[in-house]
Order: sequence, then C-alpha cells, then structure tokens
Amino acid sequence: MLLETNLSDYPLTAYSHGAGCGCKIAPDVLDTILKNRTTSPFYKNLLVGNADKDDAAVMDLGDGTGIVSTTDFFMPIVDDAFDFGQIASVNAISDIYAMGGTPLMAIAILGWPVSKLPAELAGQVLEGSRKACADAGIPLAGGHSIDTLEPIFGLAVTGRVPLQHLKRNGGASEGSALFLTKPLGVGILTTAQKKGKLSPQHAHIAPNSMKQLNDLGAFLGTLDYVEAMTDVTGFGLAGHLIEMCEASMLSANIEFHQIPMFDKLIINHYLAEKCIPGGTLRNHAAYGHKISEITDYQRNIVCDPQTSGGLLVAIRADKVTEFQNLLFERNLPTEPIGYFTRQRACTISIY
Repeated sequence: MLLETNLSDYPLTAYSHGAGCGCKIAPDVLDTILKNRTTSPFYKNLLVGNADKDDAAVMDLGDGTGIVSTTDFFMPIVDDAFDFGQIASVNAISDIYAMGGTPLMAIAILGWPVSKLPAELAGQVLEGSRKACADAGIPLAGGHSIDTLEPIFGLAVTGRVPLQHLKRNGGASEGSALFLTKPLGVGILTTAQKKGKLSPQHAHIAPNSMKQLNDLGAFLGTLDYVEAMTDVTGFGLAGHLIEMCEASMLSANIEFHQIPMFDKLIINHYLAEKCIPGGTLRNHAAYGHKISEITDYQRNIVCDPQTSGGLLVAIRADKVTEFQNLLFERNLPTEPIGYFTRQRACTISIY
C-alpha cells in the first residue's frame, strides 16, 4: 500500500525510460513493423490509411464529409501529472487539425503502475486531459485503463472534415513555401529536465509550447492555397518533412537559420551539457542518408523529437505574403523555412 499522499513527491519522468514523442519507434523500424505481409481487403471509402504515412485515418461517409480518426499516447514528458495529461491530449488532438479537420470527441488511454504511483496522481492526469479537451471544445467521453510498469497516457480522437477541406501530407507543388508554426527544441529541454540539468527559469518554455493547440489547422483546411500539411512530432522536423516530400514526389531546400527554435542561447547551453535525446540519434540513423551533409549542431535541431510540435505547412508560392500576414495576426513564426524543389537524389538539402 502507498502511504505517501503528497503528489509532488512523485516526479513522473523518474518512473519511465522514455519521454513524450521521443518514445516513438524509429521510422525505419516502424516501416518493418507496418509492412503488410498479407493481402488486405480493399475498402473503397477509406481515403487515408496505413499506407499513406499521414497523421490520421479518413473514412468517406458518402455525403461530402469524412470521419477522421487517430490515436497517440506516450510516457511522461513532464513531472507534473496535470501538465502531462494536458500535453498528451493536445498532442493527440493535433493529428485531427493536421488533416484540416475539427475534433468531435476523445477517448482516454491510460496505463498506470498502481503499485508505484498513487491513483490520485492518475486522476490529475485525467484532469489535465479534460482541460485540453475543453479547450478544443470536445468531451473526454470515456476510455480504458490497464496496470503497467510505467505511466502511459494519450487519447483516441475522432473528428470530421468536409472532404474539400481535407489536407494531406502530400500534394505540395514545386516552388511552394514551407512554414513551421512552433519553435523546435522540445526534446532538448525535456532531456535536460530528465537529466536534472534544467534551470528553474527555463522550466516553463517547453510545456507552454506543448500545451498550445494546433487548432489553426482547421481553418487552414478551408484555404485552397494550403497545399499540404502535417504536424512535427517524434520523427523531428527532418523526418516529417521527408514524409511530405515523398508523398508529394518532391525534394526540399531548407534555410537552417530560418527555422524557428527556442532561445538559441538556452538551446546551445543544454546541447553543451549533452542534453541530446536518444531519439535524435535514432532519427538521424533512420533517415540521415536522405539529408544533405550537415553539422552535428544542425542534426541536433532538425532531428530533435518534438512532442506536440507545430504544423508544417506547404503554401502556394503566390500566396506567401497573405499567409505571413495570417501568421502575424496569430503571433506565430512568419518566415518561410524553405521551399519544395524538383525531386532529386537528396530528399532534403539544408543550407
């Protein structure tokens, strides 16, 4: 029996071997797992499925709309239980927005080591989730829980989208511009926290970003000049951009100095302290051969696994200024980070 009831005495990241979307299986390993070894039935109304490497599945309802379905869960990315629940939920809901959709409801996925952590702490995780769902205007309508060795939380989310507004991670055109709506560096700062090296004055930076809903995506779905969209999570900026390139049969040029990231002095300090997520190295090992030669510093940024990262958006070249004004009004990063080019042997070139 757990006699200690002071919940602040249980820093959640100390009870898990991974953190947030950095828990994701590396892209090359995932490809092996998902390889279809049997003949699957054909479902004509399934518009987006496993084969597409997109953010969510989409089923055509036959009336001009589609159901969008996704799930995402992981181990604690922060020590505070409420924040963990909120961040995990914002992260899961993001996949609906990344398809240009609107969320309808969520179902909770909870794994809890009941012999190690108080049940009240799990209750705080659910309270954080309810906050995120309320912010998105949806109910946390149910869920399922099991006894696990490490704490795990996430959501299965159902949404809808008018099919004319559906956005995919493919569909970009040569010359279209790339924008990223949140700064990079989540993996670096959360690794610093897990190693006990994060300064108290920096403790709010990553959580504040991770709690920010990507609800802009639902509006972007209505804009015909938004050619493709995805969100940046555990595979890092480079990994998710490679998926966009391959789905669009294009390559991309990236201006490294234009990539938004948290305060560079802060990021550089923690990189000097060796706060590099294991996921960064796994990511680069999986897809580094598709990227131009880069420095270790550039690798540590573009391959940094994000949790609840921003939207990566392809904008038709003639609408870049209009889109910049839209981002400015919402206090989001306004500079394009690069553009798509004709397909070549090197999928991403970083300058």
